[in-house]
Amino acid sequence: MSAFQAFVLGAVQGLGEFLPISSSGHLIVVPWLLGWPMQSLAFDVALHVGTLAAVLYAFLGDWLRLVGSGLRCALRGRPFAEPDARQLWLIALASIPGAIAGLLLDEWAETTFRSPLLVACTMSVMGGLLLFADRRAGATGSSHVALAHALIIGCAQALAIVPGVSRSGATITAALLLGYARPDAARFSFLLATPITAGAALVKVPKLFAAGAPSAVWVGMASAAVFGFLAIRLLLGYVRTKDYRPFAYYRFAVTLLVLAVYGLRGGLR
Repeated sequence: MSAFQAFVLGAVQGLGEFLPISSSGHLIVVPWLLGWPMQSLAFDVALHVGTLAAVLYAFLGDWLRLVGSGLRCALRGRPFAEPDARQLWLIALASIPGAIAGLLLDEWAETTFRSPLLVACTMSVMGGLLLFADRRAGATGSSHVALAHALIIGCAQALAIVPGVSRSGATITAALLLGYARPDAARFSFLLATPITAGAALVKVPKLFAAGAPSAVWVGMASAAVFGFLAIRLLLGYVRTKDYRPFAYYRFAVTLLVLAVYGLRGGLR
């Protein structure tokens, strides 16, 4: 893989991880469209290290407050005494379904799921769900998520093991369906991204570097970090006054593009 290809894929990962358009789906479709060799899933996960750095930087103040509250309450023997401490535990709890899905479906993620046609299908289905959920968005903000809602959003995140679903797309859609305001849905989605992304990186990335990661990997990670941070800022600013419909329409457009190219090529080869 060239440094240019790694840079492009890093940008794709950074934008797709936080905008509700599916980074994993784009990491399959973009090389397929451009005729590039398909990169390994380990490389895709390495790009997640870049987006992990982006979300940690963007929400450093939030994490310092949440972790500080969690430690303070734990030392007092009252782990749920403060709203921020309770929210920290809810984020941890909501991350469990995604971790289980990753462990159970890891082999399928490496093989069966890496199909442009599957991506086209999930892109359109999730686009429709996002469009529907956007109409149910709440008007008032809520800085904390309820226990039952955290579990539902966490289960939605687990669906992102299937490319094209989108981790942010699934969690934002679930939060909107539960009546959260658009900015709050995005914020909780971004906070929830941190533990699941860190866990995947801890499992996959050491194997990649143990095999001798080329310099292109570092280019991709840096690109993912920069574009990931920009995507976070873009979405948080955008949804303060606007809705998620353009992202749903974009998903439909990607579906049509994949199907058109698939038809012109006479099927996958």
